[in-house]
Amino acid sequence: MNSEFRRSLSLLDATMIVMGSMIGSGIFIVSADISRNVGSPGYLILVWVLTGLMMILAAVSYGELSAMYPKAGGLYVYLREAFGPMTAFLYGWALFTVIQTGTIAAVGVAFSKFAAYIFPSLSENHYLIGSAESGFSIHAAQVTSLCLIIFLTFINTRGIQNGRWVQLVFTLAKIGGIVILILAGLFFAKTAGVWDINWQDAWTLQNLKTTPTGIEKTPIFGTWGVISTIAIASVGAIFSSFAWDNITFIAGEIKNPKRNIGLSLFLGVSIVVGIYILLNLVYLRVLPISGIAFADSDRVAVETSKMIFGEMGTNLIAVVVMISTFGCINGLVLAGARVFYTMANDNLFFKNCGQLNAAAVPEKALWFQCFWACALCLSGRYGDLLDYVIFVVLIFYALVILAIFKLRKKYPDAERPYRAFGYPIVQIIYLLITVGICVPLLIYKPNYTWPGLGLILLGVPVYFWLMKSKEK
Repeated sequence: MNSEFRRSLSLLDATMIVMGSMIGSGIFIVSADISRNVGSPGYLILVWVLTGLMMILAAVSYGELSAMYPKAGGLYVYLREAFGPMTAFLYGWALFTVIQTGTIAAVGVAFSKFAAYIFPSLSENHYLIGSAESGFSIHAAQVTSLCLIIFLTFINTRGIQNGRWVQLVFTLAKIGGIVILILAGLFFAKTAGVWDINWQDAWTLQNLKTTPTGIEKTPIFGTWGVISTIAIASVGAIFSSFAWDNITFIAGEIKNPKRNIGLSLFLGVSIVVGIYILLNLVYLRVLPISGIAFADSDRVAVETSKMIFGEMGTNLIAVVVMISTFGCINGLVLAGARVFYTMANDNLFFKNCGQLNAAAVPEKALWFQCFWACALCLSGRYGDLLDYVIFVVLIFYALVILAIFKLRKKYPDAERPYRAFGYPIVQIIYLLITVGICVPLLIYKPNYTWPGLGLILLGVPVYFWLMKSKEK
């Protein structure tokens, strides 16, 4: 058994983990829902720009905290130091019950859905137990996802170098595939003036929906209408940028963490934001806004690829998404277990998860994470659960930004090798954007926001039970 992590990950490795964890399946799908909400090219791009700005503002802020606390656990540690163990536990509780494990399950099934383009037997319509009408069913996509999650968990129990190589190879491969799609779409696609047609009415904010007679357009008016519509539309873009902060979870294994964590966050997030915006510009060059909004099963990238490459485009984009989701799951599996390891050492998780194996990785924490992700996958409820916690994730992200203010007041003389860029203006802008998203979600999406808060509050009695157990 090892007693501490090995610092073996370089700046390149860290940047690949940031990028690989961010790019999953969302960017290939969610622009459809965003387009239905905003109904115009200008606002579609604006949603992605604002979301990207949020992530970059947070990335240049988190560097201060990562430099102060270069240890495993990341956001959990920052929240613990600023606001105490209960707030940190509730974040860890949400991460284990839904955020990390639910995302692993959802991305795993996305891998299987796109793999079904090439291997139809892996389809979610291929039921192994039960049927769509039965009370309980298991389809081939879920089983494929389970096998993938278990395999990548096993790989990561063998040591950080195994997970590192998987992340490096698959992140470079996915970026390469996306760049080819972007270049082909921008410079070689024959689109018969689609781009010009799209931008003739670029800034009319409107909801789109299909009716028996065609597409119905409902214009949005007023400042509040604009703010609330953009806020609701941004949920998909936020989900596509999920897990950008996972690199902070593995700070204990990064060389020169006081420099490399903050730098990898800035580099990784900035590059991915640029890729996302360019890919949406490709969508707009190839497909009319209605074609994006009502793409078959929301698979905008598939429809775009077919327009560029013909029928073979379906298989090409399926391969890119399979590579993308494979690398994304690896990054999520690798990083998440480090938080549960740190929680266990605070006596706020299963005690034996606070141990490292001979390869200096938290093997038992990895397997606990794997078990719960597989259970969510089989339940088929991971999608609903993730919808519930998007709002809560935004709250925790805002709390981490507030932790910068709190820790500067609490420990004014503490060593800060890096200070948050633009403090306090940049951080206040981030908080204002977050409030601008959260308030409309509370008002207009209560079916998602309040259950999410309820799920987190379920962790309160668990916390007090654990604290009482510690006293015995």
